[in-house]
Amino acid sequence: MCISCFRGLGLAALLALRLPTPAAAQGLGNPLRQVLRRDTAGLARVLARADFYHLQILYTRIRRDAAGRPHFRSYGYRLRPREYFYPASTVKLAGTALALQRLRDLAATHPGLTPEATMLTDSAFVGQTRVRRDSSSATGRPSLGHYVRKALLVSDNDAYNRCYEFVGPEELNRELGRLGLRHARLQHRLQVGDKEPGSRHTNPLRFFADTAATQLLYQQPAATFAGPWPQLGLRGERLGQAYIDGNQRIDQPFDFSQRNAFALPDLQRMLRLVLFPETFPAAQRLRLAPDDYARLREALSQLPRQSPSPRYDPAHFPDTYVKYLLGGGGLAPLPPGVRVFNKIGEAYGFLLDNAYVQDEAHGVEFLLSAVIYVNADAVFNDDKYEYDTIGYPFLRDLGRRVYEAELRRKAGAGK
Repeated sequence: MCISCFRGLGLAALLALRLPTPAAAQGLGNPLRQVLRRDTAGLARVLARADFYHLQILYTRIRRDAAGRPHFRSYGYRLRPREYFYPASTVKLAGTALALQRLRDLAATHPGLTPEATMLTDSAFVGQTRVRRDSSSATGRPSLGHYVRKALLVSDNDAYNRCYEFVGPEELNRELGRLGLRHARLQHRLQVGDKEPGSRHTNPLRFFADTAATQLLYQQPAATFAGPWPQLGLRGERLGQAYIDGNQRIDQPFDFSQRNAFALPDLQRMLRLVLFPETFPAAQRLRLAPDDYARLREALSQLPRQSPSPRYDPAHFPDTYVKYLLGGGGLAPLPPGVRVFNKIGEAYGFLLDNAYVQDEAHGVEFLLSAVIYVNADAVFNDDKYEYDTIGYPFLRDLGRRVYEAELRRKAGAGK
């Protein structure tokens, strides 16, 4: 059954669908551990040194009742919500979803303001950049809807940055808290060296009803976030033995305390908020319309070659380009009939995938989120990470082993 095939839930059902605590999820009878023990070859090298690889895995089984309503039960492996890892591009799901929410809120008082409206970004602080054109768009103009697609389809960094600038760090972090994401913070743009004080300053921007940019719908001035960043009480925010700064090697740990953070259970909760909103209390849901959810789900699951706009060359963007679990980031095709709704991350030696896997023909659906750290020399910014030799193969094999276990479970249930 598809993810949208369930009806509204009452309070009792909503309470029954909450995620179990990590302690309960890691207890006896953990099927995730059974899956990992079953694979004595492909996964063994990493599992034997799970602490060294900072490995964390969260696997959530989904059972639907007679009315088609989903029920969740989660299982963890080395799940440590307070242990820091750099979430990289996985934060783009939260950023894009909250950008659509802000636009939806503004549209209540600014008629005509839609994700397709022309969005022009200006600059007002050191390091900020302007955007007036977008050659990847069918109209040649940027729009929030187009940024959302690019950020999720191929993990475009600039597209995420425009969402960060539109919502602003104050609202982003306030909303993360409202959504129940207690170990998460969004503190900077991506890939542009954004840090204090620039990360506190957001660009002025305007939305227009037409591509000629003559019919102004909404104007947002430059803004500065003056308040404190969220204090999450995370452990291990100083990592490694050295890092490269320009042409200089600094022989001390790299400080991530001013970087984005997003615990693995929070990443999976964010995905559930987009895919299964009705399973959360109304006060903890995104304020989105059905069209907004559909936009996010399409971008999370669509293969690059299936996108009419932007268009992506399959030679450079294979089907599993941003499908690490099961696909290995282009190492292998997805199993026939499998659809993956996901957001990956890759930076500083951290490799992540946060996914909902669906095989409708076999009645299989589950959530799987994982992070692995592959930086053997413990030096950051030297571009010597073991993504290809350890990271991608591990995530591919992990996804396939869990998927195969789900197939066996469904087959056994049908006997």
